[in-house]
Order: sequence, then structure tokens, then C-alpha cells
Amino acid sequence: MTTTPQAPLSSWPADLSAFCFEVPHSDESLLFESGKGVRLSDAAGRSYLDALSGVFVTCFGYDCEPIVRAVTDQLRTLPFNPPLHGTNRSALELARALVDLAPPGITAAKLVNGGSESVEAAVRLARLYHRSHGNPGKVKVLSYYHGYHGATFGSLSLTGRPDVTRFGPGLPGIVHVWPPDCLEAFWDVPKEESGALAAAMIERTIEAEGPDSVAALVMEPVIHLRGMAIPSADYLTRVREVCDRHGVLLVFDEIVTGFGRTGQPFAAQTFGVTPDILCVGKGISGGYAPLAAVLMAEHIAAVLGDAGGPVSFAPSHTYAANPLASAAGLAAVTLFREGGYPDRIRELSAYTEPRLRDVVGERGTLRAVGLLYGVKLAGGDERIGERVASACLRRGLIIRGQDDWVVLAPAFVTTTAEADEIVRVLGEALDEVCGAGR
Repeated sequence: MTTTPQAPLSSWPADLSAFCFEVPHSDESLLFESGKGVRLSDAAGRSYLDALSGVFVTCFGYDCEPIVRAVTDQLRTLPFNPPLHGTNRSALELARALVDLAPPGITAAKLVNGGSESVEAAVRLARLYHRSHGNPGKVKVLSYYHGYHGATFGSLSLTGRPDVTRFGPGLPGIVHVWPPDCLEAFWDVPKEESGALAAAMIERTIEAEGPDSVAALVMEPVIHLRGMAIPSADYLTRVREVCDRHGVLLVFDEIVTGFGRTGQPFAAQTFGVTPDILCVGKGISGGYAPLAAVLMAEHIAAVLGDAGGPVSFAPSHTYAANPLASAAGLAAVTLFREGGYPDRIRELSAYTEPRLRDVVGERGTLRAVGLLYGVKLAGGDERIGERVASACLRRGLIIRGQDDWVVLAPAFVTTTAEADEIVRVLGEALDEVCGAGR
């Protein structure tokens, strides 16, 4: 077992009282100083191999020169533009690049600052669409129990997890439904039956609520906070059919799965189902600027402007479509399309997946699609995921662990040697927490 000490407290500033941390400060909290390739260094000089791409963000690593150059050039030319009076060339070109990358039928892109904004914009857009078609009563939005859609109040309301109730009641009109993975885990429904049953339950829910009251279904194609739960092959197709039967818009939250993570530009293409609205973020800028987008089908965009002409959707945000973030996104999308990354992702996935499957063995179930991996750990320990992630961190490997699962999302630029290191260290952590064995 190879472990290295945590960064000493002396590496932190003496007074931390002014800073509000994202998660509670602990002995495992790190003060990062620099990054290169897929590795980070902290204030104590310790190195970490990042097997999570930050948090599904740094697809091209921490020193991607084309993106750095694009942002630097934009900063010197036009760092900001008055958003009430116009836009900038990088934003226009990025919108076109995203639409070209998306499934056929997607025709417009609204640029925003982050995933939560993207999801909230999708909900507003869905309600506006129905109002524009003479159905102002279609305002309810369905989403998953145990899904996750963001941290602003509207997106948090869509997040069907009990730990968000501490903020009080969410927005009215949100109705939660059960995804296939929960049917399997809670009621022992066989996986080959869970997709059909979950889709049927969604249809029954729409009928019970009243189809004339339901605007949209917002869902993650792969559910992050269920340990990367991947649906059966027919599930999303069935859901698409249910939504079409009842005039309900289908919204894919691809903040995690989008931008190449599943092996194709979007999970919509991986699973062969095109939503009406597609929310994307995280890796869209490679982590070099806050950026997300709402991609919309032609019939959705049609309510925002004249046919074939420019569209507009307000209210917006001060920094939405700003030049710096747009330049980073345009550089990232261009690099993804022209740098051979779809093939590179498939090759690295084909190399890494069987090695992960072997090292996990009977200690859990590996869920894999592209460079997105979840391990559902065996044993019934409700905190085993955190313990495995902590054991990895002590060994200088960054993954995420929660409940009874861990997830990994290596950067697209990860080498096979680094993939081997990820597998080896994960194996050591599993040996420590779960016991040796395959």
C-alpha cells in the first residue's frame, strides 16, 4: 500500500473565516496550487492524478494550449461586451459549432454560465412553448427521484433527493418519478424489465396528473448520483414515445454526459434518442471558463423568433455568452471535432474498461459508457463509497464516492500508463476498504 500524508495545516492560510467552502472543510480538504496534464499539485507540493476530470469538466487536462491561447487572445481583444446591446463573434461561432455537433433537428443554442442555469432555462422554455401554442396550463415538470439537476432553487427543486429538503419546499408543479435503476435496487425488478416498467410508470404519472397540465420531463440519460446508472437499451425510446403521445417535451440534462463523455458528442446520440431540449455544460469549455448551453429543436426555437431568422430568449444573465467563456468553448469544441477525440475516447475506453472490471471483480458492479464509469459497491455499507474515495485520495488519486458507489471520469488526454495507474490505485483502495480479492 502506498500512501502519502495529507497537506499539513500550515499550508493553509491562518484565517479561513472569510471563505465559504463548497463542502465542509476537513482534514481531507486540499489547497490546490497548480495543474499540468491530468495531475494537480497542492500547497504542500503533493501531486494528485485526477481521474474525475475535476468534476467531469477538464476533458483536455489542465494545460491545454489551444484553449489557453484562445482565451488569452480574446482577453486582449474584447474581454466583455454590453449584453443589452449585442453579442460577440466567439459566441455566434460557438452556437453554430454546438448545433453542428448536436443530433439532427437541433437548430439553436442559448449560451448560459452553468448547468443549473441551463436546466432552469429549459423549464422556462418548455412552459413558454406550451403557452405559445395555446396551452398555458401545461406547467408541471416531471423529474427523477434521486436525480440531480443543479444548485439554484429551480434546478434544486427538480432534484428528487431528501437532502435538499433542508431548504424548505421547492417550486410548485414539480412531480418526481422513479427511474429504472431504483426499480431494480428497491423492488428487485430485473434489469431487462425495469426500462419498460419505469416508462409505463411515467405514462401513468402523466395521466394521473393530467396531460393538459404537464409541460416537460427533465431527465439525465445516465444518472450520476445513482452511481452512473445506465438505462436498458429500449428505455429512452419508450420514454420518447410516451412524451410524444401526451404532448410532453423531453429534456435531457447532459451536463455530465455531454460533450464526448459517452463516446459521442452527446448521450442522445449514444442512445439514439433526440430530446426536444438538451442541456449541456461542464466539459463544454474544458474547464477554462464557466459555460453551459441550452440546445433546442427547431419546433422549440420557432416560438422565439421569426422562421429562419434570429431567435431571442430573455431574461438572461449578465455574463451569459460573454466573449471569454465563448472563446474557451469554441476552442474546446473545435479541438474535440478536429483533434480526433471521438476515436481517442473510444480507444481509451476500450483499454480502460476491462481493466477496471477486472480490478473491481466481485466487490461491485461496473457501469461503463465511454469514459464515464460508476462502480456500485457490494456489501450494503451506506458509506462505503466515501471510504473508497478517501482511500484513493490518500494515495494521490481523485475520484468521487458517495453512498454505495464511486465514479470515475478520466480526461480525454489520459494516457494508457495513467489509466493503468488509476486502475492500480483503485485496486489498492478497494483492497483496503472491501478486502482483497477479485
